[in-house]
Amino acid sequence: MHQSTFRARNTSAFTLIELLVVIAIIAILAAILFPVFAQARESARQTVCTSNVRQIGLGVQMYVQDYDENYPIFYAYNTQDPVTGARAWSGDPAHKGDELLIMPYTKNKDLFKCPDDLGGPSISDPTYGCPGRNSYQACYGSSYRFDVGSFSVIANESSQNNYLYTTTTAITDSSFAYPSETRMMRDEMMPWFGTNANYGYLPSYFKQWHSRGGGIVYADGHSKFVVSSGAFDQQVVCASGGKSGDPDPNAGTDGNSYGTYYGICD
Repeated sequence: MHQSTFRARNTSAFTLIELLVVIAIIAILAAILFPVFAQARESARQTVCTSNVRQIGLGVQMYVQDYDENYPIFYAYNTQDPVTGARAWSGDPAHKGDELLIMPYTKNKDLFKCPDDLGGPSISDPTYGCPGRNSYQACYGSSYRFDVGSFSVIANESSQNNYLYTTTTAITDSSFAYPSETRMMRDEMMPWFGTNANYGYLPSYFKQWHSRGGGIVYADGHSKFVVSSGAFDQQVVCASGGKSGDPDPNAGTDGNSYGTYYGICD
């Protein structure tokens, strides 16, 4: 006689309570790990930023060696030709910027782009900005501010905000009283700019880039990532030795509305 044997199959499944527990555990792990991943990504961007300013600083040093120890001519935030009024956004024929002077030595325009460059409100300004572009580098040619106190200002050639300078101050290697302490270039946006109007960015020009600080390069070529306003203010910003946060004794007569050396040399 043929006899079929049937075996009962034991089936198992998660109960609703078990599923909820698993989901809760996953949510807790995600809440713990996502900030860690975000912090790791930001740390990587900080490293890239510091590397960028270091390489730009080396490019400046090579420029100086080729031009008899003279530092490049200062230009900043030029979106119009100051003489003809022609559009001069980054990439336009009329655009002038320190990044263009240094480019033959860096060979890489991407070095002038901070990985956290998210632009800022000023970019949408029809006179001084570049409506439609979304970063300082895309608008002005560089995410990094070249400090006027460390570059040569030439009357009727140097310009800032589409205005020509009317005075000349040539900067050479010998001009620096404290080259290893003198800020030559910095990230455009520092996080403390958004909480202190004395830096000139609040409220119309500020947008958060890095969460902790910003890249700095010094006149001797070394770089670091600075994470406090106190350290920023203690950096020398004028070639002659004035510190960024120290009072400018000539603020009443030299057009410095900020009152500190930051306002006249940054």
